[in-house]
Amino acid sequence: MSESAPPAPASLDDPRLRIDREVSLLEFFRRVLEEAQDPANALLERVKFLAIVSSNLAEFFMVRVAGLKQQIEAGVTEPSLAGMTPGEQLATVRGLAQSLMVETRACLRGLLPLLSQAGISLLDYGELDRREKAWLRKFFERTVFPVLTPLAVDPGRPFPHISNMSLNLAVVIKGPDGAERFARVKLPRTLPRLVALEGGGSSRFAWLDQVVAENLQLLFPGMQIVSSHPFRVTRDAEVLIQELEAEDLLETIERGLRRRKFGRVVRVTVDTAMPAAVRTILVENLEMEPEDMYTMDPPLGMSDLMQLYSLDRPDLKDTPFFPAVPAVLRGEGTDVFAAIRRQDILLHHPFDSFEPVVDFLRTAARDPAVLAIKQTLYRVGQNSPVVEALLEAAGRGKQVAVLVELKARFDEESNIEWARALEREGVHVVYGLLGLKTHSKIALVVRQEGEGIRRYVHLSTGNYNPATARVYTDLSLFTADEDIGWDASDIFNYLTGYSGKDNYRKLLVAPLTMRARLEQLILREVEHQRAGKGGRLIFKTNALVDGPLISLLYKASQAGVAIDLIVRGICCLRPGVPGVSETIRVRSIVGRFLEHSRAYYFQNGGTPEIYLGSADLMPRNLDRRVEVLFPVEDPAIVRRLREDILALYCDDVVKARDMGPDGVYVRTAAKPGSSPVDAQALLLQRRPGRE
Repeated sequence: MSESAPPAPASLDDPRLRIDREVSLLEFFRRVLEEAQDPANALLERVKFLAIVSSNLAEFFMVRVAGLKQQIEAGVTEPSLAGMTPGEQLATVRGLAQSLMVETRACLRGLLPLLSQAGISLLDYGELDRREKAWLRKFFERTVFPVLTPLAVDPGRPFPHISNMSLNLAVVIKGPDGAERFARVKLPRTLPRLVALEGGGSSRFAWLDQVVAENLQLLFPGMQIVSSHPFRVTRDAEVLIQELEAEDLLETIERGLRRRKFGRVVRVTVDTAMPAAVRTILVENLEMEPEDMYTMDPPLGMSDLMQLYSLDRPDLKDTPFFPAVPAVLRGEGTDVFAAIRRQDILLHHPFDSFEPVVDFLRTAARDPAVLAIKQTLYRVGQNSPVVEALLEAAGRGKQVAVLVELKARFDEESNIEWARALEREGVHVVYGLLGLKTHSKIALVVRQEGEGIRRYVHLSTGNYNPATARVYTDLSLFTADEDIGWDASDIFNYLTGYSGKDNYRKLLVAPLTMRARLEQLILREVEHQRAGKGGRLIFKTNALVDGPLISLLYKASQAGVAIDLIVRGICCLRPGVPGVSETIRVRSIVGRFLEHSRAYYFQNGGTPEIYLGSADLMPRNLDRRVEVLFPVEDPAIVRRLREDILALYCDDVVKARDMGPDGVYVRTAAKPGSSPVDAQALLLQRRPGRE
């Protein structure tokens, strides 16, 4: 969304100096769509990005649009950070989202001929030959028909519930009496959306919804099929938890997950061919606002295109890579605890392997000298080797305590299953603090050594999930630093017991100390700038939304502090506003890997300090979550972070987009005569040189 740059205001809190959060998030989705549109990317990677945009939009409606509608229903009129009421925000995002959905279809139309040239055909039913249609008829009879349940709508059979994210056919039929009737057919999720045609070498596909539509006569024998039209429902998926009334948080979450299927409708997508009468039936029976119906060309539910990415076509994907293992942890028989005692060890995923983290936990589980393991788990995924190591440790008699965050959105069900498994093995499982989501990533191993104990700590910007560690960029640190070890123990006591501790030796902990310390560190750069030492900040984060910190960054810019903000997604700060943010540059990098690491660099008059951690610069992270930022103190690691990682992101001109004061992002042009920098590609190339 293009906006004109605001005039210099009297106050740094002026809403004109803020970009709306929801608008900024949709603009991030547009940058992802640009990757699907970019011919420099491998073909199936472009299809993957297209599927991601569709999936992101669905989550946006389930969470963000649902939240706006809840505010409107509650009568909230208080303006957002950018001065928009919930009603104004909703009207704006509806238009932007519709535009994005239209653009994704246009992108797919451009990709279909390229896919066909590469031997992958997505065919409309009318494009199939007689033999293929006959095969699909048999496929329908044998595989699809038995699992379909046509649901009629008449005075004796009320309109059926339409579950969240389901793809359906609205069917108009005519009986022998000539009267038209309505029925609904839900497409089964147990079957692939793209049906591989016989003899197509798994490269010729028909759309399942079209296959069903062409064979509806078998579902409604003796009836005339007048028409059928696909539609997809998106519902409010926020799980509302009344924690004060919930004796058992686990059971409350489980009930909330069941309710998620029945949340209010926030979006219905239909194709352009659906007649007005059928749309009216849906609007009335789904009890939705007409504005929540979005019309577009088929296909609906484009996140299903991710099915194509599973094809064995390495020639159409990014070149595979193998994550490196740092030299200090390499080699058979390496003593991981001895290595950590010698020096702090930084891992940069996915360029560095996640396996050392798993090995750390497995070694701790099997080491007779290890007394206890404590860990926070936010998103661990399926078949988790991390949880398996914790289960093994408990089975070997270690004291194991785990905080499982049940409110990790869309991962609740998986986390519940792991929590049950850990409890069965005797692990001490807790579910967090009242009113606070635990988002920190920390593992503590307590080991008997000589007459005393030593603590070994792993801290990370990302989740303990080997699958995402291959596609997300994250930074993590192994350390045996005594102060950090004490802080880690204090944090777990805070999480699992009763603790009024509100100060820590080295770690910045939200909601207790993080905000105040970040503000102090920013103001310190202002003082260095005024003293002629040159103030410098580099913040790499996923989102910048917090109003007070934005105002403080404006204040630092007015003092002349040079500020680079590498913000992947939402950024509500306007850079380059005369008299306000002239020394601030905002850039977003969208590439092969999802940028997920958070790093906060303070030049500190030539003695730089860097904090890494789980926290983005948002009110929820600073005030309503348990978050941890940890210092990097080894000079060699500080230098590596500054010169070999952050500098690359600051210099990227291939995958980076820079934001203007109007909120519009544009690709950065390479300087004349210089080689274009692609940060992620260079980090992949540099993996072998870790020794």
